[in-house]
Amino acid sequence: MFENLRADLRAHGGDWAAQGFWVLLVYRFGRWRYGVRPALLRKLFSLIYRILFKFVQIITGVELPCEAVIGRNFVIDHFGGIVISGYARFGDDCRIRNGVVVGLKNVNEPVAPVFGNNVDIGTGAKVLGSIRIGNNVIIGANAVVLEDVPDNSLAVGVPAIIKARQPAATAPVE
Repeated sequence: MFENLRADLRAHGGDWAAQGFWVLLVYRFGRWRYGVRPALLRKLFSLIYRILFKFVQIITGVELPCEAVIGRNFVIDHFGGIVISGYARFGDDCRIRNGVVVGLKNVNEPVAPVFGNNVDIGTGAKVLGSIRIGNNVIIGANAVVLEDVPDNSLAVGVPAIIKARQPAATAPVE
C-alpha cells in the first residue's frame, strides 16, 4: 500500500493538498483493508473506510470505490463530478479529469470498461459498457465511448469516432 501511495503522491506532483491524491489515499486504504486479519479488525477498518469514502466523495465530488482496479500513477487531474464503477479496471499511467463517468451501459449487465496503460480521458467524457480501451489512447473531452478503442488511438465525438493517433513529429537532424 505505501509504495503505491508514494507513487500516487509523485504522480500528483508531490502535492499533499491535491484532492485527487486524497481520493487515492482512501482508495488504497480500502483495497489494503481486504487483507487485514483478524476479521474483527478488518470490520473496524471497513467502517473507517466507509466513513472516509463518503467524506472524500462529498468534499471532492469523486466516486472511486475500492472495488475498481487501478494501476500505478493514476492521476485525477481535476476533481469534481467523477464517477467510476466498481467494475472498472485501469492500467498504469492513466489520467482522468472532471465530469468523467466510467461505468455500466445497462443496469442488467454489470460490466464496465477495461483500460490499458497510458490512457488520457478528457473532461466530461463518458466511457460505458463492456468495452476495452487500448494502450496509449486519448479520449477527447465530452466524448461518449461505447465501443472498443484499439491501441494508439483517439476517440472523439458523440458517439465517439475512433481515429489513429498521428506519430509525434521528429525534428530534422542538421
